[in-house]
Amino acid sequence: MRILALGGAGAVAQEATRDLCRYGSFFREIVIADIDPEKAERLAREIGDPRLRVIPLDVRDEEALVRQIRGFDVVMNGLPFAYDVLVTRACVEAGVSGVDLAFDEAQFDLDEEARSRGMVFIPGVGATPGTTNVMAAHGARHMDQVEGIEIAFAAFRCLAPSPGLLRTTLWEFNPEEPERETVYWEDGAWRPAPPFSGEKRVRFHEQIGEQTVYYVPHDEARTLPRSFPGLRRAAVRGCFPPHVMRAMRALYEMGALSSVPVPVDGKTYPAIDLVARLLSALPASRENPIWAYGLVVEVYGRKDGRPRTVTLRNRHPPQDVWGGEAAYYRNIGVPLSVAAQMIARGEITARGVVPPERAIPPERFFEELARRGIEIVEEMG
Repeated sequence: MRILALGGAGAVAQEATRDLCRYGSFFREIVIADIDPEKAERLAREIGDPRLRVIPLDVRDEEALVRQIRGFDVVMNGLPFAYDVLVTRACVEAGVSGVDLAFDEAQFDLDEEARSRGMVFIPGVGATPGTTNVMAAHGARHMDQVEGIEIAFAAFRCLAPSPGLLRTTLWEFNPEEPERETVYWEDGAWRPAPPFSGEKRVRFHEQIGEQTVYYVPHDEARTLPRSFPGLRRAAVRGCFPPHVMRAMRALYEMGALSSVPVPVDGKTYPAIDLVARLLSALPASRENPIWAYGLVVEVYGRKDGRPRTVTLRNRHPPQDVWGGEAAYYRNIGVPLSVAAQMIARGEITARGVVPPERAIPPERFFEELARRGIEIVEEMG
């Protein structure tokens, strides 16, 4: 079997590529396609797996992308979320199954065509979305009727490990994002929520401890109401390390995370773009004492006519065991790789463009995560 790793040398995706090499012994070829082939070659040399091959590829050339995808068994897309729809469309046209790290509603418009081609594409298989969706599906199995799903994450990394991840952080707290009008689902309708609203204290694993989380417009809240009919509430709250949260709150309160025009040297720029440029250049934006990822999913409903709550939490090795920054990145990259391998092994039977909670068998997924040191712990209440 052959797998194509798009952007497979990126900060997050390289952990998925490493995982493919370590656990995907059934792949005869693992191809990293990247717009920066030199970076990909460095990763390939570091890993030292003879099955690895690097090709230069600019995915913005969609015809070239479709041609390249043909002949592979699975596509693992580790590119920034701006390319998700393009890559999904190319996979569907080529008839090749795949996975990626985020959601875009337009991906699901390709569902019928993907089913007609007998393939599956699973958007959003990282930590959150991704592992959290599967945690929710597992919790729902304990209910006759699911009434609510509350998701919380703590993404403990530096502010600007890469341009893409910095943009992700700024997006989480941008009050002008259209997604801020549909942040959580409640009683049959989408509800708006500004940044730093919905404050809640949540206990994560011991590396992170108790943190304050806030509403964020995450992808899980978009698909869970469709996946679980009758769901009254679905919400995602999140946080970053305390020093990042302090910086984001100050910038938000100043209006610096908006598109308000700011004149600089005779030109005008959106404030958030200037903030991104400044933060990218500051050494402090790449400093962080603890690298980790915390996930908590609470599912509540009724079983045999009685109220029931199931809480699921993740645990993973600390940074001194996993190698500093990898303690954050593996929690995103490993689920992506696991899902791609499950597709390749025929363990995922769903067809179409399907969210993780409907496509991925929770027990098998958790077994594979546990093999790699990521545990999902369940508490019944």
